[in-house]
Amino acid sequence: MKIGILSDTHKKVKRASKALDMLIENGAEFIIHAGDIVAPEVLELLKNSTKKYVAVYGNNDAHLVQHHEAYNLVQEPYYFKLAQTRFKLMHLPFYMTPDADIVIYGHTHVFSSEFINGTLFLNPGESCARDKNISECVMLEIQEDTFLVTYYKRKKKTDTFEAQEFSYERIKS
Repeated sequence: MKIGILSDTHKKVKRASKALDMLIENGAEFIIHAGDIVAPEVLELLKNSTKKYVAVYGNNDAHLVQHHEAYNLVQEPYYFKLAQTRFKLMHLPFYMTPDADIVIYGHTHVFSSEFINGTLFLNPGESCARDKNISECVMLEIQEDTFLVTYYKRKKKTDTFEAQEFSYERIKS
C-alpha cells in the first residue's frame, strides 16, 4: 500500500496542492497530514482528493476545531491500523515511544526517516517551504517485508520533485 504523507502546510495552499497532486499521481492510496494545516482550504484539498485521509491537529490549528465534524481531523497521539501495520500519528514530537510499527510526526520542518529497533520514525518535512527554499513530502510504501520511504523535495518556483529512497527491512511483531 502507498501512503502519501505531508506536514506543516501552514498557509501555503498551492504548495500543499502540488505535493498532494504529485503523491496521488505517484499512486498514493491514503493520505496522512501530520499537522499545522492552518488553512481550511488544505482540508478541502484532502477531502476533494477522493482518497481516504487522516489529519492531526498541529500547534497552529486550534481554529480548525470548528471544522472537526466536516473533515477527518484527529487529536494527538492518534493510533490506527492500516495495511496490517500499526501507526501512531502526531504533530509535536512528544510521544516518541516505539509503541507502533510507524510513528509519524511533523512540527520540526525537518525531514527525518529513522528505523530504530523495528519502529520507523518518519517526519515528512515542511510542505510550506517556510524555513527553507524547498517544499517536502513523503511516500511510504508498505510491502510484505519492507518499508519503502520516498522523500520528495521541490525547489520553490519549479514544478519538478526530486526523489530519494530509503528502504527498511520490516520486523513483524
